Amino acid sequence: MNSQHLNDLDFSILKELQKDGRASFTEIADKLGVSISNVRSRVTKLLEDKTIQIVGRINPQNVGFNAYAHIAVSVRPAQKIPDVIKFLMEMPEVSFLANTSGEFDIEVDIMTKNNEQLHNLVNKKIAKIDGVFQTKTTLYMNVHKYAQPDLDLIK
Repeated sequence: MNSQHLNDLDFSILKELQKDGRASFTEIADKLGVSISNVRSRVTKLLEDKTIQIVGRINPQNVGFNAYAHIAVSVRPAQKIPDVIKFLMEMPEVSFLANTSGEFDIEVDIMTKNNEQLHNLVNKKIAKIDGVFQTKTTLYMNVHKYAQPDLDLIK
């Protein structure tokens, strides 16, 4: 579903689910002043078209991920970018992955238990991927905000 196809009710439902992904259809319907069946059908459609996915979101530090880093990856030759992305997609430590423009071709965020695991991941796995030419790692010292996007920004 393209955002052009989302109506005000869809955005209101999404905002309620961002606050509490466990909120019942009844609670959401009461807050928004609409019927339960309307909320149920809209949420079902949003799930089916993959606009939302309901998951439990953890605080990485509270469960033992103490090394969180951003890695910029340069790939040579450029034709190997899809292969490098495919390899990185399979790594369980990867929490974010994107193609980029500019000096580097790929940006990836990873979470590991400690700096030793981070070091091994960067130098023994990522740097050894066929096509990886250069990496630049930035260690996040303290994460101050870790949030979903504010839906009011696109209205």
